[in-house]
Amino acid sequence: METSREDFGIAIRSAFLKRGVQQRFSLFALVVLSVILLFIEKIETKPLNYLRSIVKDVIYRSSVVVSAPTKGLKSVADTVEKHMDLYSKNVELKQENLKLKANISDSNFLKFENKQLRKLLDEDVALSTNLVSSRVMIDKQSPYLNSFIINSGTNKKIKNGLAVLDGENFIGRIVDVNFFSSRVLLVSDLNSKIPVIIVPSGHHAILSGHGKNEITLEYLPENHRVQSGNKVYTSGKEGIFSPGIPVGEVKMSIDKVLISLFSDLTQITFVNINLGGLEKNK
Repeated sequence: METSREDFGIAIRSAFLKRGVQQRFSLFALVVLSVILLFIEKIETKPLNYLRSIVKDVIYRSSVVVSAPTKGLKSVADTVEKHMDLYSKNVELKQENLKLKANISDSNFLKFENKQLRKLLDEDVALSTNLVSSRVMIDKQSPYLNSFIINSGTNKKIKNGLAVLDGENFIGRIVDVNFFSSRVLLVSDLNSKIPVIIVPSGHHAILSGHGKNEITLEYLPENHRVQSGNKVYTSGKEGIFSPGIPVGEVKMSIDKVLISLFSDLTQITFVNINLGGLEKNK
């Protein structure tokens, strides 16, 4: 009996030792696989680019399917909340509708552009109307990083760098293109830097994102005449985007020049991509 118990104990210890070796080997294999995948990601070849695009498309589509139940529950909760506060939401939507109509019909930029064209007759500032509409598939929001995935890619002639609009308002640019999907970097993202012009002062500046709650104007001249309520448009400087696309209006603070966007980035379902924005980008 004692011999059998000792044999049983030896067998158990042996099994645990073997399991520990397997775990260490699995960890080492995962580290090696991770290094190989990082190395492959840096290789730019046509077959690997196709493979990466296919993998990204599969991941994005799978994310939509996996997140469908959560979105469904959130949609039900949002519907209940909206019905509980129907009157106030209706008033708010009417005010936003009036504001959007006023922005669309705003002729301030056209007047300013006319003055500039008289001085620079050889400058082509025609606004492209070559637009492609797409639906937002996945919304990636965090305190500082803001982007979303749309359901159009190279199949709709979309390229990196193209301007993305909400109606007629500028909201971001294309930064990653696959066969049937693309990623949009919003103007509120920490990495977003957009050349703009302020009307009626005519000052050029850089629109910088700092996260969800703050978008600022940077690199303004020291003695600038920018005031609250001034309109901000894309400048078309250095061939980046078409000029004259509405962005927002100035909201002055004590130490910063803030921008209130014409579009609410949290309420976007469909977008327009300006295919004429960057001819030199591939």
